[in-house]
Amino acid sequence: MHDQRTVLADKRQAPSTIIADNRLTDGEPAINTFSHPTARTLQRSHGFTLVELMVVVAIVGILAAVGYPSYTDYLIRGALSDANSGLATVRAQMERYYQDNRTYASSGTFTTPCAVAAAQRKFGNFVVACSGTPTATSYTLSATGSGTVAGFTFTVNEADVRATTAAKTGYNTCTTKWLMKKGEAC
Repeated sequence: MHDQRTVLADKRQAPSTIIADNRLTDGEPAINTFSHPTARTLQRSHGFTLVELMVVVAIVGILAAVGYPSYTDYLIRGALSDANSGLATVRAQMERYYQDNRTYASSGTFTTPCAVAAAQRKFGNFVVACSGTPTATSYTLSATGSGTVAGFTFTVNEADVRATTAAKTGYNTCTTKWLMKKGEAC
């Protein structure tokens, strides 16, 4: 009586030859390693082909080409809000100064908020300054950008008239409001 181990040992020891109907002499089908799909799959499943890699590179390139301009516009819009908050802050300081001194200009030992150190008038990438010298009854503040927002200038006066006086390509200028989005209409 043969157990299963003995039969396997006998098959390993017995030489097999391929006969005409593509079977081994011991009755098992012969496998051609060059045409059998399982054998080929096992041989090349250890990595990626060059074509697969190039498809992935092309997809990443397309996504980057679409996403990068949107991302930079998003960063610029975020930085433009610094101009808005900076102008509003300095405008509030100018109005407080006017209530205390009844003038926007420097008076005696009191210094107008426009004349304080530039470090105190810096908001993100914007520096807020007075355009010209404030008079007793009027002033114009301007926020000038640097870095990613270089080329942008926003203004506001004592009557709260806001304007976008300079902007990068793709952004518009306006004499009646601050434009914070690319392509926004006045």
